[in-house]
Amino acid sequence: MIRFEHVGKVFDDGTAAVEDFSLEVPSHTTTVLLGSSGCGKTTLLQMVNRMVDPTSGRVWIDDADVASVDPVRLRRRIGYVMQQAGLLPHRTVLDNVLTVPRLTGRVSAADRSRAHELLELVGLPADAARRRPDQLSGGQRQRVGVARALASDPDILLMDEPFSAVDPVVRAELQAELLRIQRELAKTVLFVTHDVDEAVLLGDEVLVLRTGAQVAQRGRGEEILLHPADGFVDRFVGGDRRRLHVEERAGTATVVDAAGCVAGLLETP
Repeated sequence: MIRFEHVGKVFDDGTAAVEDFSLEVPSHTTTVLLGSSGCGKTTLLQMVNRMVDPTSGRVWIDDADVASVDPVRLRRRIGYVMQQAGLLPHRTVLDNVLTVPRLTGRVSAADRSRAHELLELVGLPADAARRRPDQLSGGQRQRVGVARALASDPDILLMDEPFSAVDPVVRAELQAELLRIQRELAKTVLFVTHDVDEAVLLGDEVLVLRTGAQVAQRGRGEEILLHPADGFVDRFVGGDRRRLHVEERAGTATVVDAAGCVAGLLETP
Protein backbone atom coordinates (compact mmCIF):
# COMPACT_ATOMS: atom_id res chain seq x y z
CA MET A 1 0.00 0.00 0.00
CA ILE A 2 1.17 3.52 -0.86
CA ARG A 3 -0.27 6.52 1.01
CA PHE A 4 0.21 10.18 0.21
CA GLU A 5 -0.61 12.28 3.25
CA HIS A 6 -1.20 15.97 2.41
CA VAL A 7 1.97 16.16 0.31
CA GLY A 8 3.10 19.34 -1.41
CA LYS A 9 6.12 20.25 -3.50
CA VAL A 10 7.54 23.68 -4.25
CA PHE A 11 10.72 23.67 -6.32
CA ASP A 12 13.63 26.06 -5.80
CA ASP A 13 12.40 28.36 -8.59
CA GLY A 14 9.08 28.82 -6.75
CA THR A 15 7.05 26.45 -8.93
CA ALA A 16 4.31 24.77 -6.88
CA ALA A 17 4.21 21.38 -8.61
CA VAL A 18 1.95 19.70 -6.04
CA GLU A 19 -0.57 21.34 -3.71
CA ASP A 20 -1.90 19.32 -0.74
CA PHE A 21 -2.38 15.91 -2.36
CA SER A 22 -3.68 12.88 -0.46
CA LEU A 23 -4.28 9.37 -1.80
CA GLU A 24 -4.17 5.75 -0.73
CA VAL A 25 -3.12 3.27 -3.42
CA PRO A 26 -4.43 -0.18 -2.40
CA SER A 27 -2.06 -3.14 -2.58
CA HIS A 28 -2.19 -5.36 -5.70
CA THR A 29 -4.08 -2.79 -7.79
CA THR A 30 -3.23 -0.36 -10.58
CA THR A 31 -3.87 3.33 -9.91
CA VAL A 32 -3.45 5.76 -12.79
CA LEU A 33 -2.53 9.44 -12.48
CA LEU A 34 -3.97 11.06 -15.60
CA GLY A 35 -3.25 14.63 -16.62
CA SER A 36 -1.52 17.08 -18.94
CA SER A 37 2.21 17.72 -18.91
CA GLY A 38 3.19 19.85 -15.94
CA CYS A 39 0.23 18.95 -13.73
CA GLY A 40 2.46 17.29 -11.11
CA LYS A 41 1.81 13.61 -11.80
CA THR A 42 5.47 12.62 -12.34
CA THR A 43 6.48 14.61 -9.25
CA LEU A 44 4.01 12.54 -7.22
CA LEU A 45 5.35 9.31 -8.68
CA GLN A 46 8.93 10.23 -7.85
CA MET A 47 8.02 11.02 -4.25
CA VAL A 48 7.43 7.30 -3.72
CA ASN A 49 11.05 6.32 -4.46
CA ARG A 50 12.50 9.62 -3.17
CA MET A 51 13.75 10.89 -6.49
CA VAL A 52 11.79 13.93 -5.28
CA ASP A 53 11.21 14.72 -1.61
CA PRO A 54 8.01 16.56 -0.70
CA THR A 55 8.21 20.07 0.74
CA SER A 56 5.33 19.21 3.06
CA GLY A 57 3.40 16.11 4.05
CA ARG A 58 4.51 12.49 4.05
CA VAL A 59 4.53 9.45 1.80
CA TRP A 60 4.09 6.02 3.34
CA ILE A 61 4.73 2.52 2.06
CA ASP A 62 2.72 0.25 4.33
CA ASP A 63 3.70 1.49 7.82
CA ALA A 64 7.01 3.11 6.85
CA ASP A 65 7.51 6.81 6.15
CA VAL A 66 9.73 6.79 3.05
CA ALA A 67 11.61 9.83 4.43
CA SER A 68 13.05 7.52 7.08
CA VAL A 69 14.40 5.01 4.53
CA ASP A 70 17.77 5.33 2.78
CA PRO A 71 16.96 6.41 -0.82
CA VAL A 72 19.29 3.86 -2.43
CA ARG A 73 17.86 0.98 -0.41
CA LEU A 74 14.34 2.23 -1.12
CA ARG A 75 14.87 2.39 -4.90
CA ARG A 76 16.32 -1.10 -5.02
CA ARG A 77 13.06 -2.55 -3.69
CA ILE A 78 10.75 -0.53 -5.97
CA GLY A 79 10.43 -1.23 -9.69
CA TYR A 80 10.65 1.87 -11.90
CA VAL A 81 9.85 2.06 -15.63
CA MET A 82 10.30 5.35 -17.47
CA GLN A 83 9.31 6.70 -20.89
CA GLN A 84 12.65 5.88 -22.46
CA ALA A 85 13.75 2.51 -21.12
CA GLY A 86 17.07 3.97 -19.89
CA LEU A 87 19.02 0.78 -20.60
CA LEU A 88 22.80 0.61 -20.33
CA PRO A 89 23.88 0.61 -24.00
CA HIS A 90 27.17 -1.26 -23.49
CA ARG A 91 25.59 -4.19 -21.63
CA THR A 92 23.57 -7.09 -22.95
CA VAL A 93 19.84 -7.32 -22.39
CA LEU A 94 20.39 -10.00 -19.74
CA ASP A 95 22.89 -7.81 -17.88
CA ASN A 96 20.46 -4.90 -18.01
CA VAL A 97 17.75 -7.02 -16.40
CA LEU A 98 20.26 -8.04 -13.72
CA THR A 99 21.14 -4.42 -12.84
CA VAL A 100 19.52 -4.40 -9.38
CA PRO A 101 20.72 -7.88 -8.32
CA ARG A 102 24.22 -6.86 -9.43
CA LEU A 103 24.08 -3.71 -7.28
CA THR A 104 22.96 -5.65 -4.23
CA GLY A 105 25.74 -8.24 -4.41
CA ARG A 106 27.00 -11.14 -6.47
CA VAL A 107 24.59 -12.33 -9.18
CA SER A 108 23.56 -15.92 -8.50
CA ALA A 109 22.52 -18.66 -10.88
CA ALA A 110 18.99 -18.23 -9.54
CA ASP A 111 19.11 -14.52 -10.46
CA ARG A 112 20.14 -15.38 -14.02
CA SER A 113 17.44 -18.01 -14.30
CA ARG A 114 14.85 -15.53 -13.04
CA ALA A 115 16.06 -12.90 -15.54
CA HIS A 116 15.50 -15.32 -18.42
CA GLU A 117 12.03 -16.09 -17.04
CA LEU A 118 11.22 -12.38 -16.91
CA LEU A 119 12.32 -11.84 -20.51
CA GLU A 120 9.93 -14.62 -21.48
CA LEU A 121 7.24 -13.11 -19.26
CA VAL A 122 7.42 -9.77 -21.10
CA GLY A 123 7.23 -11.50 -24.47
CA LEU A 124 10.83 -11.40 -25.71
CA PRO A 125 12.48 -14.31 -27.57
CA ALA A 126 15.18 -16.31 -25.78
CA ASP A 127 17.98 -15.00 -28.02
CA ALA A 128 17.18 -11.39 -27.00
CA ALA A 129 19.16 -11.97 -23.79
CA ARG A 130 22.45 -11.88 -25.72
CA ARG A 131 21.69 -8.72 -27.70
CA ARG A 132 22.54 -5.13 -26.85
CA PRO A 133 19.81 -2.48 -26.55
CA ASP A 134 20.73 -0.90 -29.91
CA GLN A 135 19.86 -4.22 -31.58
CA LEU A 136 16.28 -4.06 -30.32
CA SER A 137 13.21 -2.15 -31.46
CA GLY A 138 11.75 0.59 -29.27
CA GLY A 139 8.97 -1.71 -28.08
CA GLN A 140 11.45 -4.46 -27.24
CA ARG A 141 13.56 -2.02 -25.21
CA GLN A 142 10.49 -1.03 -23.21
CA ARG A 143 9.81 -4.71 -22.53
CA VAL A 144 13.36 -5.05 -21.21
CA GLY A 145 12.71 -2.02 -18.99
CA VAL A 146 9.68 -3.75 -17.50
CA ALA A 147 11.65 -6.97 -16.97
CA ARG A 148 14.43 -5.03 -15.24
CA ALA A 149 11.90 -3.33 -12.95
CA LEU A 150 10.56 -6.76 -11.94
CA ALA A 151 13.96 -8.40 -11.42
CA SER A 152 14.14 -7.72 -7.68
CA ASP A 153 10.54 -8.96 -7.26
CA PRO A 154 9.31 -5.60 -5.92
CA ASP A 155 5.90 -5.19 -4.33
CA ILE A 156 5.58 -1.75 -5.97
CA LEU A 157 5.95 -0.85 -9.64
CA LEU A 158 6.17 2.82 -10.67
CA MET A 159 5.52 3.49 -14.36
CA ASP A 160 6.09 6.97 -15.82
CA GLU A 161 4.49 7.16 -19.28
CA PRO A 162 6.34 3.97 -20.20
CA PHE A 163 4.63 3.39 -23.55
CA SER A 164 4.27 6.92 -24.93
CA ALA A 165 7.41 6.81 -27.12
CA VAL A 166 6.33 3.84 -29.26
CA ASP A 167 3.89 3.59 -32.17
CA PRO A 168 0.19 2.84 -31.55
CA VAL A 169 0.39 -0.84 -32.55
CA VAL A 170 3.34 -1.56 -30.25
CA ARG A 171 1.74 0.52 -27.52
CA ALA A 172 -1.38 -1.64 -27.63
CA GLU A 173 0.78 -4.77 -27.41
CA LEU A 174 2.67 -3.42 -24.39
CA GLN A 175 -0.56 -2.44 -22.65
CA ALA A 176 -1.90 -5.95 -23.18
CA GLU A 177 1.35 -7.40 -21.80
CA LEU A 178 1.10 -5.22 -18.70
CA LEU A 179 -2.47 -6.36 -18.06
CA ARG A 180 -1.37 -9.98 -18.40
CA ILE A 181 1.63 -9.50 -16.11
CA GLN A 182 -0.53 -7.78 -13.52
CA ARG A 183 -3.01 -10.66 -13.58
CA GLU A 184 -0.13 -13.06 -12.92
CA LEU A 185 1.94 -11.05 -10.41
CA ALA A 186 -0.58 -8.66 -8.76
CA LYS A 187 1.87 -5.84 -8.03
CA THR A 188 0.91 -2.48 -6.56
CA VAL A 189 1.21 -0.27 -9.65
CA LEU A 190 1.22 3.53 -9.80
CA PHE A 191 1.00 4.50 -13.47
CA VAL A 192 1.39 7.98 -14.98
CA THR A 193 -0.03 8.89 -18.38
CA HIS A 194 -1.64 11.71 -20.35
CA ASP A 195 -3.51 9.24 -22.57
CA VAL A 196 -7.17 8.83 -21.60
CA ASP A 197 -7.72 5.52 -23.38
CA GLU A 198 -4.63 4.03 -21.74
CA ALA A 199 -5.78 5.17 -18.31
CA VAL A 200 -9.23 3.64 -18.76
CA LEU A 201 -7.79 0.36 -20.04
CA LEU A 202 -5.15 -0.13 -17.34
CA GLY A 203 -6.46 1.53 -14.19
CA ASP A 204 -8.47 -0.06 -11.41
CA GLU A 205 -8.81 3.56 -10.31
CA VAL A 206 -8.08 6.72 -12.31
CA LEU A 207 -7.38 10.20 -10.97
CA VAL A 208 -7.77 13.12 -13.37
CA LEU A 209 -5.41 15.87 -12.20
CA ARG A 210 -5.47 19.62 -12.69
CA THR A 211 -2.40 21.84 -12.36
CA GLY A 212 -0.75 21.40 -8.97
CA ALA A 213 -1.91 17.77 -8.83
CA GLN A 214 -5.35 18.88 -7.70
CA VAL A 215 -7.79 16.01 -8.13
CA ALA A 216 -10.54 16.96 -10.57
CA GLN A 217 -12.18 13.52 -10.45
CA ARG A 218 -11.35 10.01 -9.31
CA GLY A 219 -13.04 6.68 -9.92
CA ARG A 220 -13.20 3.89 -12.43
CA GLY A 221 -12.27 4.97 -15.94
CA GLU A 222 -15.62 4.21 -17.50
CA GLU A 223 -17.39 6.19 -14.78
CA ILE A 224 -15.27 9.22 -15.55
CA LEU A 225 -15.97 8.90 -19.28
CA LEU A 226 -19.72 8.55 -18.78
CA HIS A 227 -20.13 11.03 -15.92
CA PRO A 228 -17.40 13.70 -15.99
CA ALA A 229 -17.46 15.80 -12.83
CA ASP A 230 -17.21 19.17 -14.58
CA GLY A 231 -16.32 20.92 -17.80
CA PHE A 232 -12.58 20.52 -17.24
CA VAL A 233 -12.85 16.74 -16.97
CA ASP A 234 -15.31 16.56 -19.87
CA ARG A 235 -12.92 18.44 -22.15
CA PHE A 236 -9.91 16.47 -20.98
CA VAL A 237 -11.43 13.05 -21.60
CA GLY A 238 -12.66 14.02 -25.04
CA GLY A 239 -15.98 15.80 -24.67
CA ASP A 240 -17.80 15.70 -27.99
CA ARG A 241 -15.37 13.10 -29.34
CA ARG A 242 -16.88 10.62 -26.87
CA ARG A 243 -20.50 11.38 -27.82
CA LEU A 244 -21.16 8.95 -30.63
CA HIS A 245 -24.10 8.20 -32.89
CA VAL A 246 -24.71 6.10 -35.99
CA GLU A 247 -25.18 7.48 -39.51
CA GLU A 248 -25.66 5.71 -42.82
CA ARG A 249 -22.68 6.57 -45.03
CA ALA A 250 -22.14 4.96 -48.42
CA GLY A 251 -24.54 2.21 -47.42
CA THR A 252 -22.62 1.41 -44.24
CA ALA A 253 -23.69 1.96 -40.64
CA THR A 254 -20.95 4.32 -39.48
CA VAL A 255 -20.21 5.50 -35.95
CA VAL A 256 -19.40 9.23 -35.87
CA ASP A 257 -18.73 11.74 -33.11
CA ALA A 258 -20.49 15.04 -32.46
CA ALA A 259 -18.15 16.81 -34.89
CA GLY A 260 -19.05 14.37 -37.67
CA CYS A 261 -15.69 12.58 -37.65
CA VAL A 262 -15.75 8.84 -38.28
CA ALA A 263 -15.05 6.79 -35.14
CA GLY A 264 -15.62 3.33 -36.60
CA LEU A 265 -18.07 0.92 -38.14
CA LEU A 266 -21.10 -0.61 -36.43
CA GLU A 267 -21.04 -4.37 -36.61
CA THR A 268 -24.29 -6.29 -36.22
CA PRO A 269 -24.19 -9.62 -34.35
